[in-house]
Amino acid sequence: MEINGKNIGVAFTGSFCTYKKSFAELENLVATGAKVQTIFSDAAQKIDSRFGEADSFIKKAEAITGKKPFLTIKESEVVGPSAMFDLMVIMPCTGNTIAKLANGITDSPVLMAAKAHLRNERPLVLCMASNDALGMNMKNIGLLMNAKNIYFVPFSQDDPTKKPNSLVAHFGKMTETIKFALDGKQIQPVLAM
Repeated sequence: MEINGKNIGVAFTGSFCTYKKSFAELENLVATGAKVQTIFSDAAQKIDSRFGEADSFIKKAEAITGKKPFLTIKESEVVGPSAMFDLMVIMPCTGNTIAKLANGITDSPVLMAAKAHLRNERPLVLCMASNDALGMNMKNIGLLMNAKNIYFVPFSQDDPTKKPNSLVAHFGKMTETIKFALDGKQIQPVLAM
């Protein structure tokens, strides 16, 4: 399915080391002709790191999309009742976000938007970046992989020697994953090399 003209939500959580890739994919998505609304988790909008200042990322998202990001739970609540998005992406999707999503916790703008979006039975794409994916979080990933309307960007271990429990999505597969998800299909193989 084509992405041009689709309304897509792109939600940012932590995992700041992947922001360079995340913003490149945000630009690619806008270039396809999608109408993109960004959403920032509390951590994403408040934590400055060695990868950049939170405020600069918010400004960059607005510059790319031409829209102010949603920064509060109240702003994100409208996603469901208005059926705002054809598809929503959480990129990067941290282990914390995965765990909360799998357990129905909606304590941030991103999680509220995801819950509100899923109520409309529309696709939610997760672009994972988690240091504990093959540890405590594996059960949550398994739950979400079997959940209706949730799709994963293909992922693999990013450093099996130094970080054996870490998994990171192949960000370059984002657009293709979205096209499959809009057709109700999980891109394969989801376990990439």
